[in-house]
Amino acid sequence: MKKPFLALALVIWLTSSVSALPRYASPVNYDVVLAGNFGEPRPNHFHGGVDVKTGGVEGKPIFSIGGGYISMVTVGMFGFGNAVYVHHPEGYTSIYCHLKKFTPQITALLRKQQYARHAAEGEFHFRPYELPVAEGQLIAVSGNTGASTAPHLHLEIHDTKTWQMLDPLDFIGHHLQDTQPPQGHALMAYPQEGEGVFAGGSIQQSIGLSSHELPHHYSAWGKVGFGLWANDYMEATYNHYGIRRMQFFVDDREVFASDVSGIPVNQNMQVNAWGDYDHYLRSHVWYMKAFVEPGVSLPILKTDALRGIIDFNEERPYHLCFVLTDYKGNESRYGFTVEGKPSDIKKSQLFASSRVLRYDRLNNVQLPGLLLIVRPHMLAKNTPYQPKVMKKANGYSDVYQLTAKSFQLFDYQPIALRVNRSDVKDPSKLYIVAHWGADRYMGGRYEDGWVWGRARELSATYELAYDDQPPTIHFQGLSHSRQGAVIRLSLTDEKSGLLRYEGFVDNEFVLFEPVAKSSTVECRLKNSSVKPLGKPRTLIFTAEDNRHNKQTFKTQITY
Repeated sequence: MKKPFLALALVIWLTSSVSALPRYASPVNYDVVLAGNFGEPRPNHFHGGVDVKTGGVEGKPIFSIGGGYISMVTVGMFGFGNAVYVHHPEGYTSIYCHLKKFTPQITALLRKQQYARHAAEGEFHFRPYELPVAEGQLIAVSGNTGASTAPHLHLEIHDTKTWQMLDPLDFIGHHLQDTQPPQGHALMAYPQEGEGVFAGGSIQQSIGLSSHELPHHYSAWGKVGFGLWANDYMEATYNHYGIRRMQFFVDDREVFASDVSGIPVNQNMQVNAWGDYDHYLRSHVWYMKAFVEPGVSLPILKTDALRGIIDFNEERPYHLCFVLTDYKGNESRYGFTVEGKPSDIKKSQLFASSRVLRYDRLNNVQLPGLLLIVRPHMLAKNTPYQPKVMKKANGYSDVYQLTAKSFQLFDYQPIALRVNRSDVKDPSKLYIVAHWGADRYMGGRYEDGWVWGRARELSATYELAYDDQPPTIHFQGLSHSRQGAVIRLSLTDEKSGLLRYEGFVDNEFVLFEPVAKSSTVECRLKNSSVKPLGKPRTLIFTAEDNRHNKQTFKTQITY
């Protein structure tokens, strides 16, 4: 399928859109190789940046990609571990994540705020004149902190005003070498419930892409959507990436296009609705739909009037083609033919149940002892649900599950559970726990016999729990080395979870910081104002959980 005009238009559009953006420097002083690219579909979120390889080790120098000033440093937030935010005058903010440590100048100003707050973790903001940076200036060294599973640099770029996530390759892509086109692996047909059939069936069906032009002709009747499993590749590594641009044509007419260039952060969860989330949970393979569900509002998706769904209503061959393009303009095409063939279409049984969540209206889910409020546009389409209410002997509430298989709303929604027991000593210690993989604290505001919290995963089981037990503190000791004296403690809380902690030596605050990938916190005394005197000192450490239970540990150390 040749489209010289379309190809020329795409090149002109690519050139004009990218050239309007600043060309920033590389964040590293070696060839940029990616472990992950922007917008890769992942459960519950798009990958919000690019992962730059650091050779599998920590300690590589990290540089600011442009001039500006450091507006914020975060510690232990958003899965970023240690992160630096650089505000650029062009209207963008770059974020450098999973860092091992910051430069001494950044660390010094960070320490002042941490000591003022008596907290190691959080968001720490700076004024424009406090930490100015130039393009290529050293700001940190790479690490493996936060939700990182291996050492690398996660780099994000946001529009400073709207905070929309942007593809960093639009700013630093000129530092990459890439001549490999994307590759399609298989397509999926999605006959619309009660409205279409494909290859004689009403269930979704996958077709392997054995070539760029499939020789076999398929049949369809009525309304059918299609999706594609595809990845992008680069010659420098065996990693695979998400697809930057996908177009879907029917008889040379574009019915769907995606350009994963900018994603509003409040629409991150919609990845589950553009991608085939149910199939991913079974196979860990993402099929991205070339049509849009009615409740999806991602601005990166464009369709025709039928939302990309094809209405096979004529007895003739329909020529379909996927066109995949990466950031560098490398392109692949996959064509196939579907014959319009009249067939019987089974009537939909999807809404035989009276329990349906509507995507475009306020939903009040009421069960004995449960209230769930789902605001409009929190799911992709009207969806039936079959709740379970399970009695629990001596439980603080019944146990509830809304769906049998995983179903995530686009954002957290209010949920309330009624207290079943009359012998609750202190209602403020009640909270909602969601059992889903791990136990998750979902809030706990008590009001007139009900406890309010939040819910998002409808297949989780929700119930009330009670926590009047403080966190557990174990003293691991005081060690000495060339780096100075270090106090280490382990903290655990098996119910509502840790909220905050702080330590003092001889009534003087000292900063305890989390040790990555562990339950340990440590205090490097040389960084504190406590002077070594070689005599007994009193260490007092206090930890508090989410139900405000406090534990205080006291011991003598010699320093």
